Amino acid sequence: MLLHLSTWPEVEDYLTRSQAIIFPIGSTEQHGPTGLIGTDAICAEIVAKGVGTATQALVGPTINVGMALHHTAFPGSVSLRPSTLIALLQDYVKPLARAGFTRFYLINGHGGNVATVKAAFSEIYAALADSQVPNADRVRCRLANWYQCSTVYQLAKDLYGAQEGSHATPSEVALTQYAYPEAIRQATLDPQVAPAGHPIYGATDFRRAYPDGRMGSNPDLATPEQGQQFYERAVKELSSDYLKFIGDE
Repeated sequence: MLLHLSTWPEVEDYLTRSQAIIFPIGSTEQHGPTGLIGTDAICAEIVAKGVGTATQALVGPTINVGMALHHTAFPGSVSLRPSTLIALLQDYVKPLARAGFTRFYLINGHGGNVATVKAAFSEIYAALADSQVPNADRVRCRLANWYQCSTVYQLAKDLYGAQEGSHATPSEVALTQYAYPEAIRQATLDPQVAPAGHPIYGATDFRRAYPDGRMGSNPDLATPEQGQQFYERAVKELSSDYLKFIGDE
């Protein structure tokens, strides 16, 4: 059930059965010469929709732009400031909590979002504590990174070894290839496996250290068939985690 394809009476009826909602959150940033700029949002969205179907959960609209300031030296990358993303998440949660939602499960596709989203949860709890929202003390938020699912991590290790890298990885590229096979890109990668090990600072420094945008990865290894395997494993593992989360008091 997708929030943006529902009517308000349908959401009101849903709340009689469940007070939980899933939000995919990703980023709009470069992913090397062959990775789609929307990779992180695409991965989060397809997995979230799969979890929603498997658990009969309501899935909210994808938060497509995240905290990716370090990627903005590449054309096409856009980013929210951490403070903006924190405010955005508060503005998402408050009216939904007022309507009766108490469980907010965010399926994330971008490592750069993690610190900011966790800070946002603290801000949300503090703001709700000072509000007149009924059951504000029952609101719970969880961040679930699809790429850190144990079964996903193991598959990436088995398929790619050290060539998985940490950005523009074959695992995430494979998942986008499964989601959008018509959008598969090819290019000559030089070097085949990107450099790694340089710490992340600002956008100019990032592009200097990683000229084509990849970090330690070889996305040429990706296939749509592998993407389906990552999808199925992530959906199974996160569906179980979501059901446990909404059952916790």
